[in-house]
Amino acid sequence: MVRESDGFGITGQAELIALQRVFADLADLGVHGAVVGFARDGALDLDLMASVLSVAPGLRVTLHRAFDSVHDPEAAIDAALAFPQIDRILTSGGSGDWHARCERLTEWARRAGPRVTMLPGGGLDEQALRVLAACPAMTEAHVGKAAREPQVSTAAVLASRVRALKQLLPASG
Repeated sequence: MVRESDGFGITGQAELIALQRVFADLADLGVHGAVVGFARDGALDLDLMASVLSVAPGLRVTLHRAFDSVHDPEAAIDAALAFPQIDRILTSGGSGDWHARCERLTEWARRAGPRVTMLPGGGLDEQALRVLAACPAMTEAHVGKAAREPQVSTAAVLASRVRALKQLLPASG
């Protein structure tokens, strides 16, 4: 994840330069992709995103959960589509139970089209993965705490937890 501070913005020009340097370094290392995203005043911060992404235009990007802070997710999807590098949008799917989120994620996936994958993440647990496994528009998921023991963000990821989570998915998952 390319960010220097908590939140979805930056503190100033020095931080922007640091982010650009990290993003360019990742591209030079040949990484598969980076996780990036900025928001301000309830919308994606397109200028800041463009400033960071421009230093390595070939590096693929997952738009992180800054997406979840926007007031108009459909407009944010449209804005994200303007960046050819963005191939995933990491999102909790909004509020409600996982069935409601599945419906919303499916709508958003239709809007995003085939180039951008909606990547559910944030609070995924075994129940969420069961629902998402049956959600036709979802092909991937991002788990955090569910792969850890105890299930807190500071605990180590355990192969046994990942294995148990994978068993909840269809054979191709």
